[in-house]
Order: sequence, then C-alpha cells, then structure tokens
Amino acid sequence: MSKRFLVLVLSVVLSGSAAFARGSSHSGSSSSHSRASGKSSKTVHVRSYTKKGRIKRSATARNEFLRQTGYPHGRKGYVVDHVKPLACGGADAPSNMQWQTKAEAKAKDKTERLGCK
Repeated sequence: MSKRFLVLVLSVVLSGSAAFARGSSHSGSSSSHSRASGKSSKTVHVRSYTKKGRIKRSATARNEFLRQTGYPHGRKGYVVDHVKPLACGGADAPSNMQWQTKAEAKAKDKTERLGCK
C-alpha cells in the first residue's frame, strides 16, 4: 500500500468518527447520561468543533499556559503543542501543553493521530 493511500484511508476514517461525534453533540460542553435503571450515572464530555471539523481549543487554557511559562505573547519560532493530542482524548489544559519548534510540530502532526489508542 502506498503512503498516500494509507493517509487517505486514515483521513476518511478519522473524519467519519469526528462527524459522528459532532452529530451526537448537544448544546452544552458536557452532558450526563444514566443507564435505564437509573442506578449509575456516567458523564460524557462532548467536544465543540470548528467549521473545518477541528476540535475547538480553549483560549483561556492557552493563555494560562503562556503566562505560566513566562511568554505571555508567545515565543518566536515555537508553537503551543498538546503532549497528548486533543484528537486522542488529551485535555485542553495547561498541564497538557508544551512549547515545540515549528519544525518539530510539523513532523509530529504527520504521525500523532496514528498513535491514538
């Protein structure tokens, strides 16, 4: 199989699961569902998505990370990266963020979703 075909298949699979998640979301950021018996309750976190199908990031969490690291206006040549990707269930919180060079970010973006488990 060629890399191009594999990337195409993965993008279709990932976009299909993202569409399912978007279609099942409610107006709030999270909701609670309980079993039919009503004995136990399970909280399900529903993510918000942009028009392009990406997970919306929290500006508040990013700004907090920038302040905590001493670069409130960003770092030249670096981007804020999630250690555990949002697409793989990572938290959009300062504790899951790190500085990464733009070159490292491009390389990581190509492969990080393949490692989601």
